[in-house]
Amino acid sequence: MIRIDAMWLAVEPIDMRAGPERLLARVVQVFGAVQAHHGYLFANARGTRIKLLVHDGFGVWCEARGLNAGRFTWAGVASGAPVGLALGRAQFDALVLGRPWQRLPEMQCITRA
Repeated sequence: MIRIDAMWLAVEPIDMRAGPERLLARVVQVFGAVQAHHGYLFANARGTRIKLLVHDGFGVWCEARGLNAGRFTWAGVASGAPVGLALGRAQFDALVLGRPWQRLPEMQCITRA
């Protein structure tokens, strides 16, 4: 099993034809280095496909996932916004299932208006 201690979301879309080497180069460009046991998530411009790049300490793993219907909920790029966001485990799990991961805290509790 691959251990992932931290997960990072690349805000800007990337061409899904990119292989592990190109994704590694993008991570180094954005974050300065690829850390062992960190995962880096990328999406295409339409938000229908994602790729996960993980450095396991010895090499890299690259996994792709697509949705048959709908889109992945992705962070938008705003001027001055960071180009990479840290994700928690619950946020990552929700994101790869196509759920609204940014709204997890407010979805944890049901209240009466």
